[in-house]
Amino acid sequence: MSDNQHLEVFDTIGRATSPTEHNVQGWERAGSVATGIVLVGKGLRRGGLFGLVQIAIGGVALARGLTGHSATKALIEQSRQEFDGVRAKIERAGEELSKLQESAVKATKTATVTGNDELASPKA
Repeated sequence: MSDNQHLEVFDTIGRATSPTEHNVQGWERAGSVATGIVLVGKGLRRGGLFGLVQIAIGGVALARGLTGHSATKALIEQSRQEFDGVRAKIERAGEELSKLQESAVKATKTATVTGNDELASPKA
């Protein structure tokens, strides 16, 4: 293999094993690490079932802080983006409906009716 082919293989491997995007940064990430350490320590000292629960929650918080990724936060952000998209569509539909109503009002003001108005007196 030439050097370029080796680089392409390593580049592909790097992309395939790259971590998921970081959605926890700064103080939030530091707080997750600190909270995780405290909860794991308290769970180890406490023992029993409640200690095991504290260790599990602390481990999740610690993993969140160390990796910089929270699946729960990603799910909430995705739902928020979908909600914003739906809201934008509803607002556009409302604007289109208002324009349609305005044009209908203008059209009825200039229209003249001759003969039988079927809405007021329909044919039998």
